[in-house]
Amino acid sequence: MTPTIPAHRLQLVDVAPRQYGAMYRFSSSVELDHSLRLLIEIRASQVNGCAFCIDMHWKDARAAGESEERLYMLSAWRESPLYSDRERAALALCEAMTEIAGRGVPDDVWEQAAAVFSEEELGQVVYAIAVINTWNRLQITTQAEPGHYYPGMFEAPASASNGR
Repeated sequence: MTPTIPAHRLQLVDVAPRQYGAMYRFSSSVELDHSLRLLIEIRASQVNGCAFCIDMHWKDARAAGESEERLYMLSAWRESPLYSDRERAALALCEAMTEIAGRGVPDDVWEQAAAVFSEEELGQVVYAIAVINTWNRLQITTQAEPGHYYPGMFEAPASASNGR
């Protein structure tokens, strides 16, 4: 049985289990350094204002050993010395893709990312950003309630077809 989070509008896992399962598998298919992926997930969620995803990924990051300082500085990463060149490039790309309307992804942002990631890694970064933006939209739309998630809550056996 998949654990559920209170959602004020709709439980997608119940009403659209095939699509939810497909989204979970898509999300699970991204192969990226766990710490970097969590920074991307938190930053996109901050930009999108997804309280549920901020709560979830912040808790996951802390459980994985990320420092509180790096997490609370994330909203001001450009001004903080706490992030590597790779993290900065991924965060810049994350913000550009998340706020894509009207300006696209600027060439300088793309070139910065391409300079520090191989093409294969860059592909994974792009998909990680796309996945979290989709999850943010789903959680915001259904009004998933923050505060109920605990690390590992949605980990499922490899044979599971749905869950988050």
